[in-house]
Order: sequence, then structure tokens, then C-alpha cells
Amino acid sequence: MSTLEAKRYDQSLWLLEKLRLTQLREQLLADVYGDVLEIGAGTGANIPFYNKSTTVTAVDIIPNRLAGAKKKIETGSDNGRIYLSVANAQELPFVRDKFDHVISTLVFCSIPEPLHALLEIKRVLRPDGQLWMLEHVRGLTPVTQRLTDWLHPVWFALQGECHLNRETAVTVQQAGFEIENSCVYGRGFLQMIQAKIPSTG
Repeated sequence: MSTLEAKRYDQSLWLLEKLRLTQLREQLLADVYGDVLEIGAGTGANIPFYNKSTTVTAVDIIPNRLAGAKKKIETGSDNGRIYLSVANAQELPFVRDKFDHVISTLVFCSIPEPLHALLEIKRVLRPDGQLWMLEHVRGLTPVTQRLTDWLHPVWFALQGECHLNRETAVTVQQAGFEIENSCVYGRGFLQMIQAKIPSTG
């Protein structure tokens, strides 16, 4: 993905961003601070919404996807606090307990082994840290469940990596996280999740 392709990708999301997605990104990141890891940063759609108090390490598995993110950093006013890195969410190249917060937006649909990635996130997250997710998921109403299950095989065959019917909140719990807050948007297709590592005390 070149810078031009990244721009076209952002343009393809323009309507969704205007309808609600931009507002949800801002809401997701409002209380994020300190040392932050963003998984699957792609073209850097979240970059404008990080607080100035944060130091962000934004990773993606494909180097060219970061072209758009690099452009946003170069044109921003706080580019000294955001760092881009090529990394696989399933094999994060960071030491244990490094980050205060970990962010994911619209990425866990395409990670091959989401449970493995969440265990890696748990490893690099500090004991009092938070996991913040905004993901499209298997429908959370009977109608949307049937719809996402029905559409998934065709969508995956066409798109190649995006799973429409993942139950991400279930996987978060399987990884040992405690979900503190969960909100549903977009008629049950979008879910915002705030989770933490349970206290052992």
C-alpha cells in the first residue's frame, strides 16, 4: 500500500467515519495516556485522536500499510511522540509489562489467531493497564447474528482475511482478561470493549 493507496483507503471509509466511526475513535481514546501500543495501526486513522500526554508505538504486520500513518505523523503537530514499527500481533517484539494501554480498532477480524494475539497483549500490558478495543463482531442480536454468519463465507472468499462473525469479547475473556465495560453500536455489528488483567491479590 503506497501513500496514494493509503489515501484511497481512508477515502473509502469516509462515509463510515462521518456517520459514527470518528466519534467512536475519539470516545475510545479519550482516557488513554502514558505508554500506548496500537495493534494493526494501518493507515493511522487513530493518530489525530491520541492525547498529547501519550507516547504511542503503532504496529502493523505489513510495512506498506504504515505509509498513510507516516504521512499523518509528518503533517501533525505532535509527531515526536508516535513511533511506527512492523510487528506481528501474535509475536510482539516487546518486553513484558511495557505498556499502560493497548489499542485495537477494526483489526481483530483479520488476525489469524486472535487468542494468541490477546495472550501477547496480556504479556506486554502492565498489571494495572487497560485493553481498549473497537471491533466489528458477529451480530449481537438474533437478526444480525444470522446475517453475519450468512455473509461471512462469501465475504471472506472475496476479501481474504476479514472474518465477519468473530465473537471477540468471548476471546478476550478466554485470554484471561476481565471485561470492565462493553458497548454495542451499529445495530449490533460494532462493539467497544474495555478490559483489564484481573488482580491476583
